Amino acid sequence: MWRGAGSRLPIRRLAKLMRRGDRVLAYHGTPDRWVYALAEVTRDPYIDPGDPTAKAIIIDLRALERISRPVPLTEMRGNPALHHVKFLKNPRQPVSPVTETEYREILRMGGIVAMPGMPLP
Repeated sequence: MWRGAGSRLPIRRLAKLMRRGDRVLAYHGTPDRWVYALAEVTRDPYIDPGDPTAKAIIIDLRALERISRPVPLTEMRGNPALHHVKFLKNPRQPVSPVTETEYREILRMGGIVAMPGMPLP
């Protein structure tokens, strides 16, 4: 259960777009600032029952695997293929969409490369 999505409207909108079965990249903030693992959404987002304002979102995740080489924020910012990733402009934003191409590039940077006939996790 991840309660880090928060209750700010732009973040809630993005979090509500997540669906069961979606893959996510797990990012560790201060002090490391790197993408370090893959996870999967196990349930559609829902309102935190412990939030008196009924605005905070919870996302249930299942850890899949650690990336063999964590991908630092500085390396992602230096990669031209990732220059449109909104998260890189504001790394304190807990939820950020990435395209399939960006997802694959971050995995490639972390040492996970697709092989013929074997899809990426």
